[in-house]
Amino acid sequence: MAIIGISCFYHDSAAALISKSGEVLAAAQEERFSRRKYDERFPFCSIDYCLKVAKEHQEDISAYVYYEKPIRVFMRLLETYFNTAPRGISSFIPSMQTWVGEKLFTRENLVERISRLDEDFSEDKLYFSEHHLSHAASAFFPSPFKEAIVLCMDAVGEWATTSAWMGKGNELQQIWEINFPHSIGLLYSSFTYFCGFKVNSGEYKLMGLAPYGKPIYKDKILNNLINIKEDGSFKLNMKYFKYHRGLRMISSKFIKLFGHKPREPEEVITQFYMDIAASIQSATESIILKITSNLKQSYDIDNLCLAGGVALNCVANGKIIDQNCFQNLWIQPAAGDAGGALGCALAHLYTNEKSTRELYKYDQMKSTYLGPEFSENQIKNYLEDLKLPYEYLDDNQLSTKVANLLSKGKVVGWFQGRMEYGPRALGNRSILGDPRVIDMQKKMNIKIKNRESFRPFAPAILNGHQNEYFNLKDESPYMLITRSLSDQFLKEVNDNEELRGIEKVNQIRSELPAITHIDNSCRVQTVSEERNPKFYSLINEFYQLTNCPLLINTSYNVRGEPIVCTPEDALRCFVNTEIDILALGSFLITKEALPQNINSKFLKLNLIDD
Repeated sequence: MAIIGISCFYHDSAAALISKSGEVLAAAQEERFSRRKYDERFPFCSIDYCLKVAKEHQEDISAYVYYEKPIRVFMRLLETYFNTAPRGISSFIPSMQTWVGEKLFTRENLVERISRLDEDFSEDKLYFSEHHLSHAASAFFPSPFKEAIVLCMDAVGEWATTSAWMGKGNELQQIWEINFPHSIGLLYSSFTYFCGFKVNSGEYKLMGLAPYGKPIYKDKILNNLINIKEDGSFKLNMKYFKYHRGLRMISSKFIKLFGHKPREPEEVITQFYMDIAASIQSATESIILKITSNLKQSYDIDNLCLAGGVALNCVANGKIIDQNCFQNLWIQPAAGDAGGALGCALAHLYTNEKSTRELYKYDQMKSTYLGPEFSENQIKNYLEDLKLPYEYLDDNQLSTKVANLLSKGKVVGWFQGRMEYGPRALGNRSILGDPRVIDMQKKMNIKIKNRESFRPFAPAILNGHQNEYFNLKDESPYMLITRSLSDQFLKEVNDNEELRGIEKVNQIRSELPAITHIDNSCRVQTVSEERNPKFYSLINEFYQLTNCPLLINTSYNVRGEPIVCTPEDALRCFVNTEIDILALGSFLITKEALPQNINSKFLKLNLIDD
């Protein structure tokens, strides 16, 4: 018997499948199938994929669990409106139309749609979790810890925006929570909006922009927008915000406080917005570090687990490590709402069914390789149907040849094994490059990823070398921790006073310019042979050739498109970008060998602005 968890109807719709022993059998976001980024719709394809995996494992589905309680969300919206009325009517009416038309009947909608996919489904198999319980369960139960403090931080669930939990064995007990409208996630998203990026997707950009500025507005944020107590609890000064009562994130008082209007999305990013990004990033780190310090002092437990969208702030995660409060840190790689699908299934298994929890050597996430995979025959038949020339290589030959091509400055699309679950590509749906090449960051950002030039790229490094390169003693398999490049690899920067902000992006500041951000930081992924032997072999071959034990690893997609899922997705992205080589399983395809009419076989990428 197995359990399927579901998250949907807000953003990052997903489904996950776990066995009664707690083994995570499958998990995937709907966007990867629908090709609609951040898809919020009911995850027909993700659930269908989970059911196919369940059938392969001869598992019947005993329960479906939804990741939150919709009625409590509805009650929050009503109470918030009544507390702020008559202000907020402009957002209240369309919100109520959506709820009355669909979301208020979430149970009925779930029953009807699951029934289409599973003929054995009955309504008594449907259960509901709570939003922050789902986050907490996704963080603690897959972790390698028998006991841990769990911290969940996001925009908002039903009511909770920040919550702390005690995890022991197969039990989770809530310690405290902070409720809407007081929210770290919404505070950060307000500045995402102010800087001209899209809320719920542009937070990565804000974090990447921060090193180009100075935190000169940090005190203004901490003295006006938020009141933080010594224990880390906080309240926002709501006169500066409108997300609880309007269609915008911030009020006119916010704009007056900083003396600038919100940046339009396509406007030039001036130094002011860079400084704003630096300021809110630093302020957020201060809030988080106060919370974690208090949790350690109060409970004296060595292990900390994180989940919720704020847990994807890898710079703040690095500061938690530097704080040295906790000996061990484990972050759910699908920390956002997509991870709620896994968390609610695990919460049901351990808190409702009281199953016995087993601990694993690393964790129970299988390195996030939980999505669909495609056999050699499937890929071969697909390529031959298209009459595309390819070279078939065994694993050793593939690693050797691709490493050689990378060392010559080629950019490689790397499509292998099961697709990753969560926002990071970790070596199975990746675009790879040589980090030593001076203009590689510019080439990959502008000509391939089609994104802003200031966005940094992450290094994937052979496990065992991370301490030498990044002063990181432990593994970082999920690319969720930022560290500074070691001094021995840095170069003296020619300080040109004429350069300002983003103009500094092309300065050479290290021996690895393509993965070194302006502040010498890097978002590190460690790669071990045990976790991903094929990716490890490739990086090791590159190391033998170049004496450099790391590669650029960025997700296999372009701006506005989800990470690729199928061979067709990978080939379409390859055809429509300046990626040089595609390693599609064991099949190597070069751009030069593609027939001239190949574009006619593929529609241009259908991009949605992110």
